[in-house]
Amino acid sequence: MRQEKIRILFICLGNICRSPSAEAVMRKLVKEAGAEERFEIDSAGLIGYHEGERADARMRAHAARRGYELESISRPIRPWDFQAFDLIIGMDDRNVAELRRMAPDLESEAKIHRMMEFARDSLYDHVPDPYYSGAEGFELVLDLLEDACAGLSRYCAAHF
Repeated sequence: MRQEKIRILFICLGNICRSPSAEAVMRKLVKEAGAEERFEIDSAGLIGYHEGERADARMRAHAARRGYELESISRPIRPWDFQAFDLIIGMDDRNVAELRRMAPDLESEAKIHRMMEFARDSLYDHVPDPYYSGAEGFELVLDLLEDACAGLSRYCAAHF
């Protein structure tokens, strides 16, 4: 029996570069597939330092060149997110370790994945934080997320 919606939460440290980009890439993928109604997609950060802010302007600019709109507003992950979402996806090992520490139970911990688990064509095992890098860092993040979100889409089709 298929559940009503597949709920995905993308996580990075501050929710201003990687996780809002993953959210935008995945939203565009499901929209293009005509599956918008089957998904609830959101993003959050491990810290609330940027709460209420838009995504980093550099990240928004690079994403816009590829046709992605980063519309989300930064927020920290909240305890109830572990119950509300089916998949909680961290961008790197540090994010995943912190999410596992925060998980209230084993069922919640089982929802946690690393973004690059879903990648098909990458030698990277994590999505590096581009915050202190130049343009190439933002482009790399988008390359990795496009690959991993395509894999995530296939994963969702097979498992939900």
